[in-house]
Amino acid sequence: MAKKTVPSKQAEINYRFDWNELAFGSKKAVRQLKATFIMAPRELSIGRFTQLVIEHLPKGNIILGLAKEAYIDSFDGQPQFRTLRAEAVQAVIDKVNTSQSPSKIYTLDYFQRDVDYLLEKLDFERTVLINGSWLSAFHNRSTYYMLVNKRINFAMASPFVDDAEAKAYLSDISTEILESLKLPAVQTAVTFTEAEMFEVANRAAKLSFDYSFQTGLALGKQQENGEYSLLSYTYNKVVPYETYAMHHGAAREVNFSPPNDLNHYDTVHAEIDNLINAQKQHIDLAGTTLFINLLPCPTCARALCLSDIAEFAYREDHSDGYAIKLLELAGKTVRRVV
Repeated sequence: MAKKTVPSKQAEINYRFDWNELAFGSKKAVRQLKATFIMAPRELSIGRFTQLVIEHLPKGNIILGLAKEAYIDSFDGQPQFRTLRAEAVQAVIDKVNTSQSPSKIYTLDYFQRDVDYLLEKLDFERTVLINGSWLSAFHNRSTYYMLVNKRINFAMASPFVDDAEAKAYLSDISTEILESLKLPAVQTAVTFTEAEMFEVANRAAKLSFDYSFQTGLALGKQQENGEYSLLSYTYNKVVPYETYAMHHGAAREVNFSPPNDLNHYDTVHAEIDNLINAQKQHIDLAGTTLFINLLPCPTCARALCLSDIAEFAYREDHSDGYAIKLLELAGKTVRRVV
């Protein structure tokens, strides 16, 4: 008579949780783990995930958050803000969970909108936040206040192993970003309506790695048919390289600076990059119109006063409209297009 196969205790353990099931049921299984929670991150390499495991597993169990969405909220369709998929790091998880380590790695699937409720109801020993996994400076978000009010220790971490990996990632993904946006060629015989110029500016904004705000602009010259030739497009670029703030930490978050603080900022603004680009490409700015999704900040406005750009068309206000009066006094036309 054949022996019955008895499932091992290891095989009976459920290492995967779902917030939809936990929200209205018992949360004891998660609470008793007293785990380090890695809040659902953007993409991580297996090397970087391994580093995080080596750092935090000796402290106890790890719960890896996994967003149910394919992209970080507000960055839909942007390859540089894809969320981490379980299969990308499953080999490391399996290796830990079949080892003799007393601490294990669990996963928790949830929609990003639910993270505050999740933090309120589950008891974590500490939380790890991966740079580039949210919109805006973290200390301006409700999640920050949830962590502070519950006195949960938290730390921000890079999504990259080192500078070399951060730069290699940028090199690998840049072409994919450009192809996904399908931006039109510049300085051709094709002309664009005002609405189309704003669409170019909006697409250009999505080239940015600045997760506090993505600014994009399109520079055009009006033609006899009333439409515009496209001279160039630019966006706010993180310096000294695009993934720098994700790897080393955003200056605003490191310094807890307010939204309009320009002393702690990681990018060259799109408007300044436009002036630099015009100089490099020998573009004549006389009589041109700049289409931008955000009214220039005071610093950019002062520089633009001295440029030959004739007109500024924008969508969103900034700094109580400081730039409007300044640019108009410099003889420029400024108009908001809703």
